[in-house]
Amino acid sequence: MENNKRHYLYNIKSISEKDGLLSVLEEKKDVPFKIKRVFYEYGVSEHTNRGEHANKKSRFCLIALSGSCEVIVNDGRKEIQYLLDAPTKVLYLDKMIWKTMKHYSKDCILLVLSDSLYDSNEYIRDFNEYKELVKNVK
Repeated sequence: MENNKRHYLYNIKSISEKDGLLSVLEEKKDVPFKIKRVFYEYGVSEHTNRGEHANKKSRFCLIALSGSCEVIVNDGRKEIQYLLDAPTKVLYLDKMIWKTMKHYSKDCILLVLSDSLYDSNEYIRDFNEYKELVKNVK
């Protein structure tokens, strides 16, 4: 895990056992924060975009447990596209990162781990507002 970047993709170990594979996530070891919330998305149409927001205080780790999806992230200066297509790939997103998830495969199950409980007041859903807020940050 790289702790100096605001978003990055990393791999967790996959342990082969006689009856299948096992991957483990431990907070502050495989996940760079204490986990306070877990949710998952599934049954999302390939043509649907989800996310399209930034969070003021929440950090996230995203994992496609099954299938695949693309995650487009924007820090206000640069946009990068990540492909989540294996249950061992983890995408870390720091707070104040604009995210859009799209191109979900039919069998995609996207697991999301967060360091914060849900708070609708911390969401920024207008990209122009987001760009103004991050304009003078780093």
